[in-house]
Amino acid sequence: MTAISKLSEKLGSGKPVVTAACLPPHGTDPTAVKKLAACFPPSLDGVIVGDHAEQAHGSALACAVLLAAEKVEPVLSLCTRDRNRVALESDVLGAFALGVKTFFCMSGTHQALGGFPQAAGAYDMDSVQLTQALARMASAGLDFSGAKLTATPSLTVAAAVHPYLRPIEMALAQTRKKIGAGAQILLTDPIFDLAGFEEWLKAVRAVGLDKRAAIIASVLPLTSVAQAEELRTRPGSPISDDIIKRLRGGDAAQAGVAIAAEIALKAKAMPGVRGIHIHSAGCEPLAASVIKEARLA
Repeated sequence: MTAISKLSEKLGSGKPVVTAACLPPHGTDPTAVKKLAACFPPSLDGVIVGDHAEQAHGSALACAVLLAAEKVEPVLSLCTRDRNRVALESDVLGAFALGVKTFFCMSGTHQALGGFPQAAGAYDMDSVQLTQALARMASAGLDFSGAKLTATPSLTVAAAVHPYLRPIEMALAQTRKKIGAGAQILLTDPIFDLAGFEEWLKAVRAVGLDKRAAIIASVLPLTSVAQAEELRTRPGSPISDDIIKRLRGGDAAQAGVAIAAEIALKAKAMPGVRGIHIHSAGCEPLAASVIKEARLA
Protein backbone atom coordinates (compact mmCIF):
# COMPACT_ATOMS: atom_id res chain seq x y z
CA MET A 1 0.00 0.00 0.00
CA THR A 2 1.44 3.35 -1.08
CA ALA A 3 2.19 5.62 1.88
CA ILE A 4 0.07 8.66 1.03
CA SER A 5 -1.40 9.24 4.49
CA LYS A 6 -0.80 8.35 8.12
CA LEU A 7 -3.19 5.42 7.81
CA SER A 8 -1.76 3.99 4.59
CA GLU A 9 1.80 4.50 5.83
CA LYS A 10 1.06 2.56 9.03
CA LEU A 11 -0.64 -0.25 7.12
CA GLY A 12 2.24 -0.35 4.65
CA SER A 13 4.69 -0.79 7.50
CA GLY A 14 2.81 -3.84 8.76
CA LYS A 15 2.01 -2.25 12.11
CA PRO A 16 -1.52 -2.58 13.55
CA VAL A 17 -3.76 0.46 13.13
CA VAL A 18 -6.51 1.95 15.26
CA THR A 19 -9.32 4.05 13.83
CA ALA A 20 -12.52 5.55 15.20
CA ALA A 21 -15.63 7.22 13.81
CA CYS A 22 -17.51 10.48 14.22
CA LEU A 23 -20.66 12.18 13.01
CA PRO A 24 -20.46 15.74 11.67
CA PRO A 25 -22.19 18.21 14.01
CA HIS A 26 -25.78 19.04 13.08
CA GLY A 27 -25.16 22.76 12.89
CA THR A 28 -23.03 25.52 11.41
CA ASP A 29 -20.50 26.26 14.17
CA PRO A 30 -17.00 25.09 13.11
CA THR A 31 -15.84 25.06 16.73
CA ALA A 32 -18.07 22.01 17.23
CA VAL A 33 -15.68 20.08 14.98
CA LYS A 34 -12.77 21.25 17.12
CA LYS A 35 -14.54 19.77 20.12
CA LEU A 36 -14.99 16.53 18.18
CA ALA A 37 -11.29 16.45 17.32
CA ALA A 38 -10.39 16.89 21.00
CA CYS A 39 -12.23 13.62 21.79
CA PHE A 40 -9.69 11.55 19.90
CA PRO A 41 -6.22 10.65 21.20
CA PRO A 42 -3.30 11.57 18.92
CA SER A 43 -2.38 7.88 18.61
CA LEU A 44 -5.36 7.30 16.30
CA ASP A 45 -4.45 6.53 12.69
CA GLY A 46 -7.70 7.83 11.22
CA VAL A 47 -11.26 8.94 11.94
CA ILE A 48 -14.07 7.89 9.62
CA VAL A 49 -16.46 10.78 9.10
CA GLY A 50 -20.06 9.60 8.76
CA ASP A 51 -22.08 10.60 5.70
CA HIS A 52 -25.76 10.68 6.77
CA ALA A 53 -25.79 6.94 7.48
CA GLU A 54 -29.24 7.05 9.11
CA GLN A 55 -29.91 10.70 9.97
CA ALA A 56 -29.04 14.02 8.36
CA HIS A 57 -25.97 15.79 9.76
CA GLY A 58 -23.60 18.49 8.65
CA SER A 59 -21.46 18.05 5.54
CA ALA A 60 -19.10 15.09 5.93
CA LEU A 61 -16.70 16.69 3.46
CA ALA A 62 -16.55 19.95 5.42
CA CYS A 63 -16.15 18.07 8.69
CA ALA A 64 -13.29 15.99 7.25
CA VAL A 65 -11.43 19.09 6.10
CA LEU A 66 -11.92 20.80 9.47
CA LEU A 67 -10.66 17.67 11.28
CA ALA A 68 -7.56 17.64 9.08
CA ALA A 69 -6.89 21.22 10.14
CA GLU A 70 -6.95 19.96 13.74
CA LYS A 71 -4.31 17.29 12.89
CA VAL A 72 -6.86 14.45 12.92
CA GLU A 73 -6.56 12.29 9.81
CA PRO A 74 -10.00 12.00 8.21
CA VAL A 75 -11.46 9.13 6.22
CA LEU A 76 -14.38 10.49 4.22
CA SER A 77 -17.46 8.27 3.94
CA LEU A 78 -19.32 8.42 0.63
CA CYS A 79 -22.93 7.26 0.69
CA THR A 80 -24.28 6.31 -2.73
CA ARG A 81 -27.88 6.50 -1.49
CA ASP A 82 -27.90 10.30 -1.52
CA ARG A 83 -25.82 11.36 -4.53
CA ASN A 84 -25.47 10.34 -8.14
CA ARG A 85 -22.10 9.67 -9.77
CA VAL A 86 -21.64 13.28 -10.85
CA ALA A 87 -21.97 14.54 -7.26
CA LEU A 88 -19.86 11.69 -5.87
CA GLU A 89 -17.02 12.36 -8.31
CA SER A 90 -17.18 16.07 -7.60
CA ASP A 91 -16.97 15.46 -3.84
CA VAL A 92 -14.00 13.11 -4.20
CA LEU A 93 -12.02 15.52 -6.37
CA GLY A 94 -12.83 18.46 -4.09
CA ALA A 95 -12.03 16.55 -0.92
CA PHE A 96 -8.73 15.29 -2.33
CA ALA A 97 -7.74 18.83 -3.34
CA LEU A 98 -8.40 19.86 0.28
CA GLY A 99 -6.19 17.13 1.73
CA VAL A 100 -8.47 14.11 2.23
CA LYS A 101 -6.66 10.99 1.01
CA THR A 102 -8.83 8.06 2.14
CA PHE A 103 -12.43 7.32 1.15
CA PHE A 104 -14.88 4.79 2.61
CA CYS A 105 -17.47 3.56 0.11
CA MET A 106 -20.93 2.63 1.40
CA SER A 107 -24.44 2.26 0.05
CA GLY A 108 -26.17 3.55 3.19
CA THR A 109 -29.28 2.48 5.07
CA HIS A 110 -32.45 2.81 3.00
CA GLN A 111 -33.97 6.25 3.56
CA ALA A 112 -37.28 4.69 4.66
CA LEU A 113 -35.48 3.44 7.80
CA GLY A 114 -33.84 6.75 8.69
CA GLY A 115 -34.85 10.21 9.78
CA PHE A 116 -36.08 11.30 6.34
CA PRO A 117 -38.36 8.58 4.98
CA GLN A 118 -39.85 11.06 2.51
CA ALA A 119 -36.46 11.64 0.84
CA ALA A 120 -35.81 10.14 -2.59
CA GLY A 121 -32.77 7.90 -2.84
CA ALA A 122 -30.30 8.35 -5.70
CA TYR A 123 -28.81 4.83 -5.93
CA ASP A 124 -27.11 5.74 -9.21
CA MET A 125 -24.19 3.54 -8.11
CA ASP A 126 -23.81 0.94 -5.40
CA SER A 127 -20.84 0.72 -3.05
CA VAL A 128 -19.04 -1.84 -5.24
CA GLN A 129 -19.33 0.35 -8.32
CA LEU A 130 -18.11 3.36 -6.35
CA THR A 131 -15.16 1.34 -5.04
CA GLN A 132 -14.32 0.32 -8.60
CA ALA A 133 -14.59 3.91 -9.87
CA LEU A 134 -12.28 5.26 -7.15
CA ALA A 135 -9.76 2.46 -7.67
CA ARG A 136 -9.65 3.25 -11.39
CA MET A 137 -9.28 6.94 -10.62
CA ALA A 138 -6.26 6.18 -8.41
CA SER A 139 -4.62 3.66 -10.75
CA ALA A 140 -5.34 5.10 -14.19
CA GLY A 141 -6.21 8.74 -13.53
CA LEU A 142 -9.67 8.34 -15.09
CA ASP A 143 -12.86 9.99 -13.90
CA PHE A 144 -16.13 8.10 -13.43
CA SER A 145 -17.00 8.41 -17.13
CA GLY A 146 -13.58 7.21 -18.27
CA ALA A 147 -12.16 10.61 -19.22
CA LYS A 148 -8.55 11.41 -18.32
CA LEU A 149 -8.04 13.68 -15.31
CA THR A 150 -5.44 16.44 -15.37
CA ALA A 151 -3.62 14.64 -12.54
CA THR A 152 -3.94 11.19 -11.00
CA PRO A 153 -5.03 11.40 -7.35
CA SER A 154 -3.13 9.11 -4.96
CA LEU A 155 -6.04 8.02 -2.82
CA THR A 156 -6.81 4.98 -0.67
CA VAL A 157 -10.11 3.12 -1.05
CA ALA A 158 -11.91 1.45 1.86
CA ALA A 159 -15.08 -0.64 1.83
CA ALA A 160 -17.32 -2.52 4.25
CA VAL A 161 -17.56 -6.29 4.62
CA HIS A 162 -20.11 -8.39 6.47
CA PRO A 163 -18.52 -11.39 8.24
CA TYR A 164 -21.84 -12.68 9.60
CA LEU A 165 -23.44 -13.33 6.23
CA ARG A 166 -24.34 -17.00 5.99
CA PRO A 167 -23.77 -19.42 4.44
CA ILE A 168 -20.08 -18.63 4.79
CA GLU A 169 -19.64 -18.92 1.02
CA MET A 170 -21.87 -15.85 0.63
CA ALA A 171 -19.73 -13.82 3.02
CA LEU A 172 -16.60 -14.96 1.22
CA ALA A 173 -18.03 -14.05 -2.19
CA GLN A 174 -18.96 -10.59 -0.93
CA THR A 175 -15.46 -10.06 0.47
CA ARG A 176 -13.88 -11.22 -2.78
CA LYS A 177 -16.15 -8.87 -4.74
CA LYS A 178 -15.09 -5.81 -2.71
CA ILE A 179 -11.40 -6.67 -3.11
CA GLY A 180 -11.86 -7.35 -6.81
CA ALA A 181 -13.42 -3.90 -7.18
CA GLY A 182 -10.26 -2.36 -5.74
CA ALA A 183 -10.79 -1.98 -1.99
CA GLN A 184 -7.45 -1.74 -0.18
CA ILE A 185 -8.98 -1.58 3.29
CA LEU A 186 -11.92 -3.67 4.51
CA LEU A 187 -13.82 -2.59 7.62
CA THR A 188 -16.02 -5.26 9.16
CA ASP A 189 -19.41 -4.90 10.74
CA PRO A 190 -19.22 -4.56 14.55
CA ILE A 191 -18.06 -7.82 16.11
CA PHE A 192 -20.03 -9.34 18.96
CA ASP A 193 -19.71 -13.05 18.20
CA LEU A 194 -16.00 -13.86 18.06
CA ALA A 195 -16.55 -17.46 16.96
CA GLY A 196 -18.63 -16.37 13.96
CA PHE A 197 -16.07 -13.69 13.08
CA GLU A 198 -13.20 -16.18 13.32
CA GLU A 199 -15.05 -18.61 11.04
CA TRP A 200 -15.22 -15.90 8.36
CA LEU A 201 -11.62 -14.86 8.95
CA LYS A 202 -10.33 -18.42 8.56
CA ALA A 203 -12.22 -18.72 5.27
CA VAL A 204 -10.71 -15.42 4.11
CA ARG A 205 -7.20 -16.55 5.05
CA ALA A 206 -7.66 -19.92 3.38
CA VAL A 207 -8.00 -18.26 -0.03
CA GLY A 208 -5.42 -15.53 0.64
CA LEU A 209 -7.80 -12.56 0.63
CA ASP A 210 -6.17 -11.19 3.80
CA LYS A 211 -3.02 -10.64 1.71
CA ARG A 212 -4.87 -8.56 -0.86
CA ALA A 213 -6.56 -6.05 1.48
CA ALA A 214 -6.05 -4.85 5.04
CA ILE A 215 -8.82 -6.20 7.27
CA ILE A 216 -9.77 -3.91 10.15
CA ALA A 217 -12.05 -5.49 12.75
CA SER A 218 -14.74 -3.20 14.14
CA VAL A 219 -16.09 -3.00 17.67
CA LEU A 220 -19.09 -1.03 18.89
CA PRO A 221 -19.25 0.27 22.48
CA LEU A 222 -22.93 -0.18 23.28
CA THR A 223 -24.49 2.52 25.46
CA SER A 224 -27.83 1.04 26.48
CA VAL A 225 -29.94 -2.10 26.59
CA ALA A 226 -32.38 -0.45 24.19
CA GLN A 227 -29.62 0.05 21.61
CA ALA A 228 -28.51 -3.57 21.94
CA GLU A 229 -32.08 -4.86 21.64
CA GLU A 230 -32.71 -2.72 18.56
CA LEU A 231 -29.51 -3.92 16.90
CA ARG A 232 -30.38 -7.51 17.73
CA THR A 233 -33.48 -7.25 15.53
CA ARG A 234 -31.30 -6.57 12.48
CA PRO A 235 -30.00 -9.46 10.37
CA GLY A 236 -26.32 -10.25 10.96
CA SER A 237 -26.08 -8.60 14.38
CA PRO A 238 -25.21 -11.48 16.75
CA ILE A 239 -25.69 -9.83 20.13
CA SER A 240 -25.98 -12.57 22.74
CA ASP A 241 -28.13 -12.80 25.86
CA ASP A 242 -24.92 -12.57 27.89
CA ILE A 243 -24.16 -9.14 26.43
CA ILE A 244 -27.68 -7.95 27.23
CA LYS A 245 -27.29 -9.28 30.77
CA ARG A 246 -24.03 -7.40 31.27
CA LEU A 247 -25.58 -4.17 30.05
CA ARG A 248 -28.47 -4.60 32.48
CA GLY A 249 -26.12 -5.26 35.39
CA GLY A 250 -25.11 -1.66 36.07
CA ASP A 251 -23.80 1.31 34.10
CA ALA A 252 -24.67 0.26 30.53
CA ALA A 253 -22.17 2.60 28.85
CA GLN A 254 -19.34 1.42 31.10
CA ALA A 255 -20.25 -2.21 30.42
CA GLY A 256 -20.41 -1.46 26.70
CA VAL A 257 -16.88 -0.07 26.74
CA ALA A 258 -15.63 -3.11 28.66
CA ILE A 259 -17.27 -5.51 26.19
CA ALA A 260 -15.87 -3.64 23.19
CA ALA A 261 -12.38 -3.59 24.74
CA GLU A 262 -12.48 -7.33 25.43
CA ILE A 263 -13.55 -8.09 21.86
CA ALA A 264 -10.92 -5.70 20.45
CA LEU A 265 -8.12 -7.40 22.38
CA LYS A 266 -9.12 -10.85 21.13
CA ALA A 267 -9.78 -9.77 17.55
CA LYS A 268 -6.49 -7.89 17.33
CA ALA A 269 -4.60 -11.09 18.15
CA MET A 270 -6.21 -13.09 15.32
CA PRO A 271 -4.02 -13.74 12.25
CA GLY A 272 -5.20 -11.65 9.31
CA VAL A 273 -6.50 -8.72 11.37
CA ARG A 274 -4.54 -5.55 10.61
CA GLY A 275 -6.21 -3.23 13.07
CA ILE A 276 -9.22 -2.23 15.14
CA HIS A 277 -11.95 0.25 14.28
CA ILE A 278 -14.14 1.73 17.01
CA HIS A 279 -17.71 2.55 15.93
CA SER A 280 -17.88 5.67 18.07
CA ALA A 281 -19.98 7.82 15.73
CA GLY A 282 -22.35 9.85 17.88
CA CYS A 283 -20.52 8.78 21.06
CA GLU A 284 -17.04 10.00 20.16
CA PRO A 285 -15.60 10.23 23.73
CA LEU A 286 -16.10 6.46 24.12
CA ALA A 287 -13.36 5.81 21.55
CA ALA A 288 -10.67 7.00 23.96
CA SER A 289 -12.15 4.81 26.70
CA VAL A 290 -12.04 1.68 24.52
CA ILE A 291 -8.49 2.48 23.37
CA LYS A 292 -7.34 2.89 26.97
CA GLU A 293 -9.10 -0.21 28.31
CA ALA A 294 -7.98 -2.41 25.41
CA ARG A 295 -4.44 -0.96 25.51
CA LEU A 296 -4.61 -0.14 21.82
CA ALA A 297 -2.55 3.06 21.91
